[in-house]
Amino acid sequence: MERNLKELISQMTLEEKAGMCSGLDFWHLKGVERLGIPSTTVSDGPHGLRKQDDKSDHLGINDSIKAVCFPPAVLSACSFDRDLLETLGETVGDEAQATDLSVVLGPAVNIKRSPLCGRNFEYYSEDPYLAGESAAAFIKGVQSRHVGTSIKHFAANNQEFNRMSASSEVDERTMREIYLPAFETAVKKSQPYTVMCSYNKINGTYASENPWLLTKVLRDEWGFKGYVMSDWGAVNDRVEGLKAGLELEMPSSNGINDAEIVKAVQEGTLDEAILDRAVERILNIVFEYVDNRKEQPLTLEEDHEFAQHVAEESIVLLKNEEKVLPLEKNEKVAFIGGFVKNPRYQGGGSSHVNSFKVTSVWDALTEKENVIYAEGFSSETDVYDEKLAAEAIEAAKQVDKAVVFAGLPESFESEGYDRKHMHLPECQDKLIAEIVKAQPNTIVVLHNGAAVEMPWLKDVKGLVEAYLGGQAVGQAEANILYGNVNPSGKLAETLPIKLEDNPSYLNFGDGDKVEYSEGIFVGYRYYDKKKMEVAFPFGYGLSYTTFEYSNVKTDKDTLTEGETLQVSVDVTNTGDKFGKEIVQLYVADKTEAIRRPEKELKGFEKVALNPGETKRVTFTVDKRSLAWYNTEIQDWYAASGAYELLIAASSQDVRLTKTIQWKSTQVLPLHLHMNSTLGELQADERSRDFGIELKLKMNALFGLGSSEDSTDAVSDEMGDAIAFSIPVRNAVGFGLCTKEELQKKLDELNQR
Repeated sequence: MERNLKELISQMTLEEKAGMCSGLDFWHLKGVERLGIPSTTVSDGPHGLRKQDDKSDHLGINDSIKAVCFPPAVLSACSFDRDLLETLGETVGDEAQATDLSVVLGPAVNIKRSPLCGRNFEYYSEDPYLAGESAAAFIKGVQSRHVGTSIKHFAANNQEFNRMSASSEVDERTMREIYLPAFETAVKKSQPYTVMCSYNKINGTYASENPWLLTKVLRDEWGFKGYVMSDWGAVNDRVEGLKAGLELEMPSSNGINDAEIVKAVQEGTLDEAILDRAVERILNIVFEYVDNRKEQPLTLEEDHEFAQHVAEESIVLLKNEEKVLPLEKNEKVAFIGGFVKNPRYQGGGSSHVNSFKVTSVWDALTEKENVIYAEGFSSETDVYDEKLAAEAIEAAKQVDKAVVFAGLPESFESEGYDRKHMHLPECQDKLIAEIVKAQPNTIVVLHNGAAVEMPWLKDVKGLVEAYLGGQAVGQAEANILYGNVNPSGKLAETLPIKLEDNPSYLNFGDGDKVEYSEGIFVGYRYYDKKKMEVAFPFGYGLSYTTFEYSNVKTDKDTLTEGETLQVSVDVTNTGDKFGKEIVQLYVADKTEAIRRPEKELKGFEKVALNPGETKRVTFTVDKRSLAWYNTEIQDWYAASGAYELLIAASSQDVRLTKTIQWKSTQVLPLHLHMNSTLGELQADERSRDFGIELKLKMNALFGLGSSEDSTDAVSDEMGDAIAFSIPVRNAVGFGLCTKEELQKKLDELNQR
């Protein structure tokens, strides 16, 4: 239906327009009945809908309608499967249409800076490329149903402690390379209907009133077309927020901030055109949903089965010594732990879904004659119960294999607070250690929303990372454990050995100011650069079959501005089972133009292969794949030179490499001055000749390089090293030229 929104807005009173810029209540936008503008509903829902009809809250305290809890992002990201995430989005979009929800508040794409962040279970990854691609796919799926998404939390919201007032102190290069690209990819690829700004300040300015963030970057650079809404209670100054680009305040301010907007317009401190533009952006999204409203049934049972499929595609097999998995149906097995019958499958807070049913792994077992159950420990508390422990140890002795279902109680991680440590409950670590002594064939299955320390890791033969698997997690786990499904997930985050290894360890959880002093070295970028041992690397995951990579080729050896390059590789299933392999492409900058990570993820594909089958996987590489953000030119830049394309099974398992050349047409400005060094002059071809000229003159002055005597006090190599850091002003001090002559030459070079 064609609508003239400008004409509609011209019929609204100033008070009605101001009112459109805040919620009616906790979950509804205001309508204007006399003008045919309906009130619409939004709801939490990055992994399932949390529609509340009364007793509204944003921390998951009160119940919501019965719905399906799909695997949260912490697990679904491990699928590395864009098609799967798009289908997940379509399913969530259908449920939203069925329950009359216009906007789903998600996905959440904040980077996993620290494993302690209480909300990590809602976030995809430590890597911005994976997070962005995952979010773009999910958004595309949801919005194909004319239901909006609200990508969140924009931006640099990486802890829960003091999240409403702390300032994230982040340099621009780090923002651009780590904390903004997931949002950028999603906006450019999928145009989310809305963006949700975060609570925190960024370098001293609240995200809700940050024009650089909400207008310059989001709209002017990325081309965002929807509206920006606040996180619930994130508004600091409503009028300044509106000027900066915050269209909708949520929830309702009970008219208080609406009156501030009216007053500002009346007093001339707010241009009414800014208000009109905000209302138009909001109405555009409102009518996108209203004009495409579709009555349809809520297919809970079908969606439960799909939730199981997502979990099966995402669960990660981390350890499988002596092929302890899959379990055989005729083996006697002990299932141990409170999570066997009471699985933890989602996190706490605003995303908490009121699941219409939950399938535990015990429920999923169709035949239990060869399976013994022992509780061992509670899934909700950290208490070592001697009686329960003794029963579990005895059960482990009586069987061929023991499977311990361990994990974090819900109270350990939730929106609103951060974890204090990376440990499992002590009772669980203690019992696992005892079980291993009693039964050498022990497997651990983890239910957790973020990385945990595993002091027993070297002693167990099998390890399955199920993370938080959604309401059908039990059936998915059973199918993985018994080999009905071949595991194919890979880690979307590094699992460090201990908390202290994390790059943000000394700067996480501060109060007023949080210094992001690790810069771009987050996750595997840090661990790889330091060549640090980790428990399991980013991108790692095992299968019940094996894969071989071969025959890597590129369609060209040199790439330049505006071009793309294709790199392809053969992947063969060399085992005896059907399986899926996630092939990863990393890029390594060999130019040494600036300090960069050892490698960065720039592509991934999930390929399904029958035994003996080979398929060719192709990736596209462009300038952005090679580039870093140069703050001087305010643009992405890649220095001319060599780049390695790394075909890998994980960030630490590179199988094949191919070197290409990049020829840049970008020219960085020269800023030579009296204290520039000879090395700086020689590093740029525009000033190299002059740098060599000065160096030769200084060599002659000090008699360097004039003797063939190997006993010279200063070798040529030492002389070069010393000369590299000599300021050019020394040419004046050494009498090689006048100050005026030198400055004239530097000015001339700076114009090139």
